[in-house]
Amino acid sequence: MAETRMIDAGEVNLRAAVEGSGPLVIFVHGFPESWYSWRHQLGPVAAAGFTACAIDVRGYGGSDKPHPVEAYTLEHLARDLAGVADAMAPGEPAILVGHDWGAPIVWNTALTRPERFHAVAGLSVPYSGVPERPFTEVFRQHFTSQGRFFYQEYFQEPGVAEAEAEANPRDFVARMMYSISGDVPPGAYWDKPLGATFLEGLPDPRPVPWLTETDLDFYESEFAASGFRGPLNRYRNHERDFEWQQKYAGYVIEQPSLFIGGTRDPATTLFGAVADPVEMMRRFAPRVEGHVLEGVGHWTQQERPAEVNAILIEWLNRLPRG
Repeated sequence: MAETRMIDAGEVNLRAAVEGSGPLVIFVHGFPESWYSWRHQLGPVAAAGFTACAIDVRGYGGSDKPHPVEAYTLEHLARDLAGVADAMAPGEPAILVGHDWGAPIVWNTALTRPERFHAVAGLSVPYSGVPERPFTEVFRQHFTSQGRFFYQEYFQEPGVAEAEAEANPRDFVARMMYSISGDVPPGAYWDKPLGATFLEGLPDPRPVPWLTETDLDFYESEFAASGFRGPLNRYRNHERDFEWQQKYAGYVIEQPSLFIGGTRDPATTLFGAVADPVEMMRRFAPRVEGHVLEGVGHWTQQERPAEVNAILIEWLNRLPRG
């Protein structure tokens, strides 16, 4: 069973669930989740001979929650992961695995700290290279300026999305997860006008086997205690992230890389911008191995844990040790 502990990552203390021994694999979750999103991976990865360490990203769960928006840049989060690696496996190479926001976090950490991390895997969100402009400019061109709702625009003003999410954290998590899962009936749930709220128009969640009442109990208790400011601050740093990433323009991820996406996940195609995410990634991570799972939505490792575990562990076992 995983043991929960606090890790001094340098700038912040992070809560982590840790199981096993061997080469360190750090799991990084997305929004709105916690270390718990990796509950199906920790035991199998540990049994395969690795130290499986799933963190609460800063701002979440039991980890420290700095107040300033700028405390949640990719630069800070990459520093956190290096701090976890130094604390858990000093002087040893480590492996990164991320999902949703955790994927860009691990892609950029691997890019900027190749000496510390010798392999990287991302679920749901492929790596598209060092950006040529801040993502705020992209979604404002394609959505906001057209009078269309885009969730990341809605998240920009501090306090607005927090109020909606914190009014009923259980409902917020359940509706968001179901609405972009592989189980939701087809529908244009996110095609709504600028000025709509996040939850407006989303379908009522139906029971699904991968998100039980016990799972929702956990997520509800976590966000009722922590709030949503820290998690949402991640979306408010696109310009700061862009400035930092320009230092690495022209760099590629040289380490062995793994991508796992889903055919029903809008993030896998970067909201329809790319037809073949794996082929696109080869320009920026030449050693990538890719898998796109049929019928899988956004919550990759929770929706299809057995398939994801088989792919992930087989890849991990092919990496050089030591």
